[in-house]
Amino acid sequence: MLPRHIAIIMDGNGRWARLRKLPRMAGHQAGMETLRRIVRHAGQKKLEWLTLYAFSSENWRRPAEEVGSLLALLKLFVRRDLRDLRHNNVKIKIIGDRCNLAADIIALLHEAEEQTKANNGLNLIVAFNYGSRNELVRVAARLAEKAVSGALAPGNIDEALFAAHMDTAGIPDPDLIIRTGGDMRLSNFLLWQAAYAELSFVPCFWPDFSVQDFDAALDAYCKRERRFGRLLSHSAENEQNAVFSDPMAGHNRHAAREAAEMDRTKQRHYSVKKA
Repeated sequence: MLPRHIAIIMDGNGRWARLRKLPRMAGHQAGMETLRRIVRHAGQKKLEWLTLYAFSSENWRRPAEEVGSLLALLKLFVRRDLRDLRHNNVKIKIIGDRCNLAADIIALLHEAEEQTKANNGLNLIVAFNYGSRNELVRVAARLAEKAVSGALAPGNIDEALFAAHMDTAGIPDPDLIIRTGGDMRLSNFLLWQAAYAELSFVPCFWPDFSVQDFDAALDAYCKRERRFGRLLSHSAENEQNAVFSDPMAGHNRHAAREAAEMDRTKQRHYSVKKA
């Protein structure tokens, strides 16, 4: 079964550009083209929810020139792509902290949501100025205010109530989180929501991420058994037992995966040199 909700950490734009001796902005521009392809492909696959980590609350620490360029790209994306997204029945929702954002940026985010709110196709969630720890603190503060005012009994706070106050209220938790760029961490992205997500770390930079890579991650996801604390099925348990009882079987599989990844990395480097 295909996942309902896929979230993507789009990482590696700057390193992609550096390998080609290009300015970092060229990497972000190439990454934007990848974003367009993946959003279009996700819609064609009839995916229900796609969340993209577009700009983290930590990204403000980057050089002012790069931050300005990223914000300019955001404006260009909305101006250039919003009509197509609306035409393709994509519904946009922005998550993240909007406090202290410039008025023109807030207006832009509001425009994207308003112009697509009647659509009922792909739900495109854009995490902008988003940090999961910040989100959790904001939720805790809102619940604390309600408790202090007497509007909420502390004993009534449970997981469901907490989730209902998050930026992602009403959005199903991600089934699969994909990260490009080679790093194997969540980087303050959807920490609460990712509790039971399957993780896929793809060894390529975001501008190189293709629809084939996307489909490969989906295929791998479909072969996993998600238990949510339940027991394995008999077939899955037998397969796992076979690996544990024969250490070399697991070793060989791991070696095969490492060899395949090395071959893929070599191909990527060759394509970089050729370019």
